[in-house]
Amino acid sequence: MVIDKLKIITSNFDIPPDRIDLSIGQPGTSLLPLAALAQAAEHCLTRDNSYILAYGAERGNGYFHNALAGFLSEDYKFSVDPDHLFTTTGASQGLDFICRLFTRPGDTIFIEKPSYSLALGIFADYRLNVVGLPMDEDGLIIETLEAELAHQTPVFIYTIPTFHNPTGRTLSAARRKKLVELSREHNFLIVADEVYQLLAYTDIPPAPMAKYTKAATVLSLGSFSKILAPGLRLGWIQTHPDLMKRLTTTGLICSGGGLNPFTSAIVQSAIELGLQEKQLSHLKKVYLQRKNALNSALRENLPDSVSFIESDGGFFTWLQLPQQVDAEKLLSEAHRHDVSFAPGSFFSPQRDLKNYLRLSFAYYEEPELVEGARRLAAVINGNIKTDIVTISANNGNENQKTNRCAAKGTRTDDLQLLRSDRAGNHAG
Repeated sequence: MVIDKLKIITSNFDIPPDRIDLSIGQPGTSLLPLAALAQAAEHCLTRDNSYILAYGAERGNGYFHNALAGFLSEDYKFSVDPDHLFTTTGASQGLDFICRLFTRPGDTIFIEKPSYSLALGIFADYRLNVVGLPMDEDGLIIETLEAELAHQTPVFIYTIPTFHNPTGRTLSAARRKKLVELSREHNFLIVADEVYQLLAYTDIPPAPMAKYTKAATVLSLGSFSKILAPGLRLGWIQTHPDLMKRLTTTGLICSGGGLNPFTSAIVQSAIELGLQEKQLSHLKKVYLQRKNALNSALRENLPDSVSFIESDGGFFTWLQLPQQVDAEKLLSEAHRHDVSFAPGSFFSPQRDLKNYLRLSFAYYEEPELVEGARRLAAVINGNIKTDIVTISANNGNENQKTNRCAAKGTRTDDLQLLRSDRAGNHAG
């Protein structure tokens, strides 16, 4: 076989030519800071620090933690203790590590519904009983959590408190404080996936859950995948020293040492040289422009019967379609129009939320986002018209009247659609 005809795989997805895939929740290659990381690597590798090539300290490189703590303290607006940081190979590995250490098969955990689709896969790997709790415009509904706690106590609750994936919502400051109080009262952990905390484009979000690590119930996950480059496979857990002991005394860490000492040293240089802050500032400017371009195109092209949440940060726009439209079934039609998205059912352990879908504005530049929105709107418009005609023909005038109302904007209450069945919730 001739070598130049081999398909060399360099990415975790393969987009067909001409398709605009709005499901991709990661930065496009034009945003990856190759030159800045080359500068950071040169700075790192020309210093007398050969220890970065040895087995690492259990929590990770202490110099890296000092630099990271300084960076986070400035952006979080409170002091971060470097001794409360544990190096991971990304937020996903951190979440997997927490599941391995703190749960056993059959244990119950609580999540927001909807929730990050790939986290559901991790929970399934550990055969956890997943209970989804509803959200509103201020994030997780605490009253529903309190009602559920009267029936059962989870090992942990997994939350994406800031610029939530997929909805883009942010948990209010009052609810964050109450969540911590409940965790102490009922003795459960809070696993806070805070990878979007630093990606605020307009309003400043509430302080991260990492602020509450003194409660000894919070494990805050952070990652450089969203703010520098995902290929670095570098992140952190911020937590109380009591929980830190569980992380550092595992067989994996005792055998192999701390995680990612080499890459963390290069990122340390990126922080010290100001390259990380410069990259973050650039990303926030670009993502705001991309978000505005996508959402403006959606407003211009979508019918009144479709609504969506505009987030103040993060990567995503969450759409609600009329009740009768199944986004997963719509996907094949979208592919024929060279556009793609993530159906809402992917973000539910029960595979419901069928009339929702998630779009990402992170990967493409503005012209592609506008064209992608136009293509998607054409598919949705065509499907809604077909659905109305079909339902009318099959079910008579009363349903015809109902669906005309839906096409004008009448929608089922969002909270009703997000409520989950208490029994038998397992990750799909």
